[in-house]
Amino acid sequence: MRFICQLLSGFLIVLLLIAAGRPNTIMARLPMTTADTLPPDTLPRASKDSIDAPIHYKAKDSIVMLVPEKRMLLYGNTDTKYKNTSITAERMLVDQQTGMVEATKWKDTTGKPIGLPVMTDNGQSFESDTIQFNIGTRKAKIYHTRSKYGEAYVGSQQAKHMADNTIFGFKNTFTTCDLDTPHFQFRARKIKIIPDKLVVSGPANLEIEGIPTPLFIPFAIFPITQGQRSGILPPQYVVNQQKGIGLENGGYYLGLGEHFDLTMRGDVYSYGSWSLTASPTYRKRYKYNGGLNLSFANTRFGDPAVKSEFSTSKDFRVTWNHSMDSKARPGVNFGAAVNFGTSSYNRYNVYDYNTRVNNNIGSSITFSKSWIGKPYNLTMGLNHSQNLSTRDVSISFPDATFTVNTIYPFQPKEMAGKPKWYEKIGISYNGVLRNQANFKDSLFGKQAMLDAMQTGMQHSVPISFSIPVFKTFTLSPGINYSEYWYTKKFIRNWNPNKPNLGTGDKGALDTTYQAGFFTARDVSTSMSLSTALYGMYTFNKHSKIKAIRHVMRPTLGMSYRPDLSGSYYRLVQYNKAGDKTLMSDFDGAIIGGPSAGTFGGINFGLDNNLEMKVFSRKDTTGNHEKKVKLLDGFGINGNYNLVADSFKLSTFAIYARTNLFDKLNISASGNLDPYQTDARGRRIDKLIWQQGKISLGRLTNASISLSTSFQSKDKKGNAKTQTMDSIQNAQSKDAAFAAQQRQLAMVRANPGEYVDFDIPWRIDLSYSLAYTNTIIPDSGGVVKRVTQYISFNGDFSLTPKWKIGLNSGFDFTNMQIAYTNMYISRDLHDFNLSINLIPFGTFRQFSFTIAAKASILKDLRLNRSRQFYDQ
Repeated sequence: MRFICQLLSGFLIVLLLIAAGRPNTIMARLPMTTADTLPPDTLPRASKDSIDAPIHYKAKDSIVMLVPEKRMLLYGNTDTKYKNTSITAERMLVDQQTGMVEATKWKDTTGKPIGLPVMTDNGQSFESDTIQFNIGTRKAKIYHTRSKYGEAYVGSQQAKHMADNTIFGFKNTFTTCDLDTPHFQFRARKIKIIPDKLVVSGPANLEIEGIPTPLFIPFAIFPITQGQRSGILPPQYVVNQQKGIGLENGGYYLGLGEHFDLTMRGDVYSYGSWSLTASPTYRKRYKYNGGLNLSFANTRFGDPAVKSEFSTSKDFRVTWNHSMDSKARPGVNFGAAVNFGTSSYNRYNVYDYNTRVNNNIGSSITFSKSWIGKPYNLTMGLNHSQNLSTRDVSISFPDATFTVNTIYPFQPKEMAGKPKWYEKIGISYNGVLRNQANFKDSLFGKQAMLDAMQTGMQHSVPISFSIPVFKTFTLSPGINYSEYWYTKKFIRNWNPNKPNLGTGDKGALDTTYQAGFFTARDVSTSMSLSTALYGMYTFNKHSKIKAIRHVMRPTLGMSYRPDLSGSYYRLVQYNKAGDKTLMSDFDGAIIGGPSAGTFGGINFGLDNNLEMKVFSRKDTTGNHEKKVKLLDGFGINGNYNLVADSFKLSTFAIYARTNLFDKLNISASGNLDPYQTDARGRRIDKLIWQQGKISLGRLTNASISLSTSFQSKDKKGNAKTQTMDSIQNAQSKDAAFAAQQRQLAMVRANPGEYVDFDIPWRIDLSYSLAYTNTIIPDSGGVVKRVTQYISFNGDFSLTPKWKIGLNSGFDFTNMQIAYTNMYISRDLHDFNLSINLIPFGTFRQFSFTIAAKASILKDLRLNRSRQFYDQ
C-alpha cells in the first residue's frame, strides 16, 4: 500500500512540473485591445512542392509500411497514381518524407527481367529500367527508357522529365523501327523532346544494324506533331537530261486551321528552268471540301549562247476540285473538276507516262437543284475540253437543263377503285440551253473567241401512257413535240475557186454565217407493244445442272414522224461533177435539229437472257442450288420505214454481254447491212437474201472485248478484291486535290514503291478486237481493217519480301510492244527499295529508289534516275 501511494505521488509531481514548464497559451491568445479586428492567420503557408491530391497505390503481392522512416515498400505488379501520372513496376519504394517514388524491375527464377517500370503522364508512356519521380515537383529521372511518339521511337540512357512534360535526354537514339534492336537509328548525345511538337537534337550519327556510318548531321529536327503543322518541305535532288541538275518539290506548308491550308512548292534547275505551284485546300465538315492548284513554269532548253539549240517555253496549268456534302443543303449540289492550261505544260513539266500521252483534258462545273416535293429539276454548268496536240479548245457556258418529271394531270388526288385509262396519261418537259465556242488556245480571251460563240435551245414535251393488254402485254402509245431555237444559220455553197485542202485541187464548199433568231420543230408519234416470254428446261434430279431458263423480251412498235424540214433543207453541190446532196441550214449547230424526210415505220427488237441452276454444296438455303448467268443479254434491233421510197429496212444492231463465272467479262456488238452493193461499191435497193443467201446482212463493223483478273489470297487467307489499279486510281473525297494528283503521278511513275506484299501474286488481262468493213464508192473496193490489242499487268512475290511486277501489252495491228513498265520491290521493314524500268518507247526511264516508310522521314530517300525522251 505504501508503494502504491509513493507511485501516485511521484506521477502527480511529474504532471505538476510539466504544467509549470508550459506557457499559458490560452492567455497568449487573449486580445490586447478592444478594437474589432480579425485575428491574424496562424496556419503555415503550403509549400509549392506539397502534395495537393491523394496518392493511390496498390500491389498484388504485399505492401510493407516502415512507420519510423515513413516509407512504403510495394511488391508484385505495383501501381501508384497521382493526378495524371501513373507508375507501374514489379517493385516500388514510396518515401512520404521526400515525396519520392522509385520504381524498379525484378528478375524471375530464370533471370529474365519482369515488371519493367512504365510511367504514363498525360497519355505519354515511358518504359525503362528505373524511374525516380518526385511527387511534389512532378519531375522525374528515367533510366534506359524507350518511348513512342507517333511513328517515332526515342531511347535515352538517362532522361529528365520536367513538370511541363518537356524531356531532356542524355545518350539518345531516334528511329522509326519498331524492333527492340532497330535496323537503323540516329544516335545523338543530347536531345530535347517537346511533346506533340518536335524532337530536337545536336549532332547525330546514322547507324545501320548497330554499325556507325560516315553520315553525320549537325543537328536534327523531327516533327512529332499529330495533325496539322506549318513547316518547310525539303526539296529532292534530281538530275534531268534536258534541264540539268535540280531541286524539286521544295517549299513550305502553311496550316491555317482545320478549314484551310496552303502548300507552296517550287523547282529550280541548273540550265535556268524553274516552276512555282500554289495549292490551297479548304474543307468544312458536312458542308464542302476542295482544292486549287495553280502552276507556272518557265522552261529553258539548250545553251543560251547557241541560238539554234536554245528554246524557252512559259506555261501554266490550273486545276480545281470542289464537292459539296449532300447533307449541307438537301436538294442542292455544287461540284467542280477543272483542268485547264497551255498545250505544252504536260510536255515539258510532267514525267508521268499516262499524263504525257493523254492529249485531251477537260473541266466541268455543275450546279443542280431539285425542288423537294415538286417535279422540278434544274442543272447549270460550265464544260471545257482541250486537245493538247491540235490546240483546239471548246468551252460551253452557260449550259442549263430544266426538267419537269412526269405528271398525271387527269389523276385524282385520292385514288378510288381501278384507275381509268386516261388517268395514266403522263406529261413531262425537258428544256436544254447551250452556249458553246470552239477556237484555238491562242485566241483565249480575245474577240475571235466571242465571235465563235453559238447559242441554242431545245424544248421537248413527251406525252405517254401505258395500257395492259391480255394481262401479259403492255401497250404504250406516245407523242413527242420538240422545238429548236438557233441564233445562227450555216449557209453552204459550192465555190469552184476555193482550194480544197483534202484533194489539193480547186473547188470546195464555202460556209457563211447568218445571225438572227431561227426556229425548227419536230413531231413524232409512237406506239409499242412489249411482253416477256419464259422458257424452262429441267434436267433429271441426278444431274449437276438442274435447269436452264431462257427469257425473251420482244418489242414491236410503230412510229410516224412528218417532214417539217422543208424550209431549211436544201440541195447543195458538193463536187466538181455537180452532184448534190441534201444539207440543213442547221448542220453543225450545237443542239442538232430535226431529220429530213418523213418516217412512218415499224420498230422491232428482241432481248434475251439465259441462266441455269446448278448443284452447289456451298449453298446454305437447304436446296443446294446456285444460279449461274450464261448470258446477261443478247439481242437485235432495227426498224422498217413504210413511207420511204427506197432502203426501207435499216441496218441491224446486234449485241451480247456476259460475265462467265464472275471472272471473265465478255461484251460484243456489231452492225449488219441487209442491202447489196453493185460492182462500183454502191448500195443498191436489193436485200441480200434476195440472192438466195441465208444471211441477215453484210457485217459493216464489229467489236469484242474480254477482261479477267486473277489473284491469290493474302497471307491471312482472305481474298482481296481491290487490285493495284483501283488502289492507284482511288482518291479520297476529303483529301486535297493537288496532293492527290501528285501522289497519283508518283504511283504511276514508280509502281514499285506502292506494291501490296500481302498478295503473293496477281494478274490482270484484257483483249480487244475491232473490225470495220468499209466500201469505197466508185471503185468497187472494200477496205477491211482489224485492230487487236492485248494488255496485261501483274506481279508475284519471289519471297515474302521480294516482288516483281510488269505492266505491258501488244498491238497486233502495228506489231509492236505497247508501253511497258517493269519493277522490282524489296520490303526492308523500315525502308522500301524499288527499281523501275521503262525499257523502250518514247519515254524511256530507269530509276533506283530507297525510301523510308514512315511519313515523318519521307524525305529520307535516295533516288537515282535516268530519263530518255524522244521529243
